[in-house]
Amino acid sequence: MRKFLMLGAAAAALLAAPALVTKGALAETPVGADKQTAIAVTIYNNDLALVRDSRNVTLTQGENDIAFIEVSAGIRPETALLTGRGAQLDIVEQNFDFDLLTPRKLLEKSVGRTIRVVRTNPETGVDSTEDATVLSVAEGQVVLRIGDRIEVTPPGRLVYSAVPANLRDRPTLVVKLASQQAGEVPVDLSYLTHGLSWSADYVAELAPDEKTINLNGWVTLTNMSGIAYNDAKLQLVAGEVNQYQPQPPMPMVQEMAAADGMRREKMRSEAAFEYHLYSLDRPTTLKENQTKQVALLAAESVPVTKQYVLANVAQLGGTYGSRIGETQRVNAEVRVKLENKEASHLGLPLPSGVVRVYKADSDGDAVFVGDDHIDHTPKNEDVDLMLGRAFDVTARGKQLNHARIADNVFENEYEIEVKNAKPEQVTVTVREFVPGDWRMLEESVKHNKVDASTAEWQLQVPAEGSAKLTYKVRIIF
Repeated sequence: MRKFLMLGAAAAALLAAPALVTKGALAETPVGADKQTAIAVTIYNNDLALVRDSRNVTLTQGENDIAFIEVSAGIRPETALLTGRGAQLDIVEQNFDFDLLTPRKLLEKSVGRTIRVVRTNPETGVDSTEDATVLSVAEGQVVLRIGDRIEVTPPGRLVYSAVPANLRDRPTLVVKLASQQAGEVPVDLSYLTHGLSWSADYVAELAPDEKTINLNGWVTLTNMSGIAYNDAKLQLVAGEVNQYQPQPPMPMVQEMAAADGMRREKMRSEAAFEYHLYSLDRPTTLKENQTKQVALLAAESVPVTKQYVLANVAQLGGTYGSRIGETQRVNAEVRVKLENKEASHLGLPLPSGVVRVYKADSDGDAVFVGDDHIDHTPKNEDVDLMLGRAFDVTARGKQLNHARIADNVFENEYEIEVKNAKPEQVTVTVREFVPGDWRMLEESVKHNKVDASTAEWQLQVPAEGSAKLTYKVRIIF
């Protein structure tokens, strides 16, 4: 009968040093990356990942201390789960340390102990050695007793006779377990960890006629978990996974490695519970302290609609009411809209990310025309990108009249003039906020009621010309 070993305690990093033997204790059996048979990494949003690490472990009959070398330094040990395949295993004890081998940790663990101080004569190059007792390392200052004197600043090189038993140079998790049989046993270690993250980025190339785009999606992976994942099966989860009392994020490391190429490995998508799971078609390696990109999707000739949008021009800079006068000039928003449908050569769940849009100039050189962020977008939903503001399409608004008909009834009249400096006619979408219960009394162009507080007009503006929209509305508060 296979038993599950739940590993929960303090946090996670014991050193991959040679097996140590202490009085009354067993020798540790190191299980390093060379014993690894497979590894799978599933990365979620919000600095969370699931690691599934399969290794072969050599056990003796009875109790064993197994040191899993090179687990993530960001492990959440209370989430760890160890399973043995084809063997009956019983957990006896599990131990975790936070301490990794550093010069400072060596000093801290040597307080009260004797070390050696080696000084080199600058003229002769001859070394001299003195014994010293470490008194303190408080506030980053080393205090040593050397003979009959106290030294605050180390006068030379500090030499240690051994590494303290509770310091390790690589993230390691140690488990004491009992086995009813001896020999090599395959085991699976699963745990949640911090330090792995991903984000989606998109590059869109707008066609010369601005009616289609070629869309490419990339996934950017970042590994700051303290170890490498070699030839890992990689999966990404798009969606918001609830975490009860999440742990604080890991400290930022000082250096990031360069991206490991831009391989065109495509990812396939499938539903997983209420989220979407993206799987890379082939194993990949995530090196320690590395940012890497892999291809997510490629779609050509995706139909798009370009829009010029003006919002609340008549009321710009003021509140809705009796403010009579003209507003300042504004430039129209430029938006590009597409449908995430199979008929549009897409129809894929799109992870949250930034879409950057380019268009070739008359010489064929790409020009950046704007970007926008999209949320997680399911299949058959629209993508609406705000790329910037049009240089040649502007507008001014003014409130022409304001009348109070009753205590809670008002009638307001507005005019919006839109100018187009382009050599071709454009269609401009004008949206205005209208509070309370309202009814349009007069208008030069028929409006569309978008929602309870928004009226929208489609205004045709001739080339190098202008067009005016006027409307009168009755409002009941």
